[in-house]
Amino acid sequence: MYNRLLLFYFTGTGNALAAANWIAQVAKGQNIPVEIKKITPSLSVNSSEIQENTLIGFCYPTHGFNAPPVVIDFMLRFPHTNNKVFLLNTRAGMKLYKWFTPGMSGLAQLLPAAILKIKGCKIIGWQPMDLPSNWISIHPGLRQKVVDSIFQRCEIITKQFAVKILSGRKVYKGLISLPIDLIISPISVGYYFFGRFALAKTFVAGSNCNGCRRCEKECPVQAIQMKNGRPFWTRRCESCMHCMNRCPEKAIQTPHLFVVLIWWLIFSILPVSLVPLLVSPGSFLATHFTLFVWIFVFVTGLPVIFFSYRILHFLMRFRFFNWLITFTSLTKFKFWRRYFAPVKYL
Repeated sequence: MYNRLLLFYFTGTGNALAAANWIAQVAKGQNIPVEIKKITPSLSVNSSEIQENTLIGFCYPTHGFNAPPVVIDFMLRFPHTNNKVFLLNTRAGMKLYKWFTPGMSGLAQLLPAAILKIKGCKIIGWQPMDLPSNWISIHPGLRQKVVDSIFQRCEIITKQFAVKILSGRKVYKGLISLPIDLIISPISVGYYFFGRFALAKTFVAGSNCNGCRRCEKECPVQAIQMKNGRPFWTRRCESCMHCMNRCPEKAIQTPHLFVVLIWWLIFSILPVSLVPLLVSPGSFLATHFTLFVWIFVFVTGLPVIFFSYRILHFLMRFRFFNWLITFTSLTKFKFWRRYFAPVKYL
């Protein structure tokens, strides 16, 4: 069916790369040449690189019920083509006893599909893949036994999907969850315009950071800078969890107490104390009070988060404050496992 398979992937902890490798294995087994390219902020593709009868695939994680911004930006720069394209997004898969539980996509497939459709592409595949959840800021990494069982299941599903796609069939399994995806789409939009910038400020390096700079060097979107000898997460951070899960010293933490206090300030204290002062009874703002509150939170929230994070980064150089923030971070406990895709799949 195809003369070539061109696969683009973005990954933080290896899930999307594993899926891309599984698809590539199937293609190679059918003697179809495969080229795999990692999506980075600087990656660009010319139309001359895309040959006729080339199948194009995108494998990427789901961030905030959306495709990672670096993936969206790449697709917006993608050349116009009439080639056939498929999308595979990895989601936060879990397991309860013997039952595998699915994650949710939101706009993770709908938005990229719309962008590529405008580019002239023919979408022939929407496939979500429920690989292990890696959001270590919220929960400990899954046990290795559970990770292995999820990977074994997803390898079979992914390769079955690849066989169908490479034979010319269309697969739209992503449409099964369309009603739920549309319901949670406002969260996807909120993540893209607000949440990702806030989450970028939920990482710090504890006292056991030895300044090896591995996090800075390996960041997939070059979002980490060293300031005064300590990692500093900029607004470009996509919360892909690569740094936290790959730090050899497990020094990168989520400062849960700090996050709770700042977000409580943004979503509760400031709106409750300041919004009533800005709204006159019977005015236009009073009749649209809820909308005004959310606009107020959006306008004031990010500046507060960015300013407070700079203060936090400065205070982390002092031993007592570093100890306090680290002690109130759940991620520093030994039972809070890290996660990265098994090496044999990468």
